[in-house]
Amino acid sequence: MLTLADRLDRYIARNVLGAIVIVQFVLLGLDITIAYIGELSKVQQDYTALDVLFYLLMRMPWRFYQYAPVAVLIGALIGLGSMASSNELTVMRAAGRSLARIVWGVMKPVLVVVVVVLLVAEFVSPRTEQFAEAWRLEQRQGESAQPASRSGWQFEGDSVYRFGAIRADNVVLDLTRYRFDDRRLIEATHADRAHWEQGAWRLENITTTRIYEDYTESDTQESAFWETHITPTQLERLLRDIESQAPSELWAYANYLQAQGLKADQPLLYFWQKMLMPLTMGSLVLIAASFVFGPLRTVAAGTRVFYGVVTGLTFKYIQDLLAPASTIFGFSPVWAVLVPTLVCAFVGVYFLRRNG
Repeated sequence: MLTLADRLDRYIARNVLGAIVIVQFVLLGLDITIAYIGELSKVQQDYTALDVLFYLLMRMPWRFYQYAPVAVLIGALIGLGSMASSNELTVMRAAGRSLARIVWGVMKPVLVVVVVVLLVAEFVSPRTEQFAEAWRLEQRQGESAQPASRSGWQFEGDSVYRFGAIRADNVVLDLTRYRFDDRRLIEATHADRAHWEQGAWRLENITTTRIYEDYTESDTQESAFWETHITPTQLERLLRDIESQAPSELWAYANYLQAQGLKADQPLLYFWQKMLMPLTMGSLVLIAASFVFGPLRTVAAGTRVFYGVVTGLTFKYIQDLLAPASTIFGFSPVWAVLVPTLVCAFVGVYFLRRNG
């Protein structure tokens, strides 16, 4: 049998979770409408307006992940604000319900949202993003096209590689290798393509130019094996949009870069953003609660929502500014994520304690 405290927790959770879901749907609806209008300029004979809509729908899991923190902040504001406007929170507190227990009642549905967001980030959005991009490219270039990832660069040993693209069938296009000896370029090799066969890469249509102090010489080969530790999986991670990768993929990619003696700030930054999502959402809930119980408790609900949107955008911009700062000033990317989160949590707790 449920106690009165449990019933109040469920009531708070139902109101807040319902508001979060509604806000998320509104944000996704606005986003897909704006994106659809922008994507219509790319419509052609094999890529129709209906295909554009299908492409955007396939990208919805990634958009869901992106908007989740803002939806939690605004949803908590609306959910708590509606109960405050109808004096329900006042009655709860008059009945002996502590402010901390009310905030904990708000945190419970947010934990559900956190679990869903982390599952989407790990298992759903990386696959749907990859499939959506490949499907769009196939539609725009015809059924015979092989979807390919974007180009990129990679360092390994004494060589720097440039990859034109990697196709869905593990064929690398337009591969160039620059080999150095004590920072001096000594060899440049270009291959039209590289095939992954039986655990090794086979290059095709190879042109090699050797650079000496007084002259250069070139030769060509039809095919040769490429000795490297780079696998199709690692190469696909390198060339795929890093933001859409799963946390496990980001961690593996960061370890690979560090093993090569390279900086892994960018993959670690996105990794910590995803793994610290529970703390981020928790701090935003504290901010929302402080708006309802703190200095904004007497203003209109629309004003609180406006300040909530401003706060959410400010939080995002601070994280975006600290991301490159972590590279410039050499501090760990985890702090670029933690500092705005801790500041939000401190401000939220301060106003709650002041008005509690």
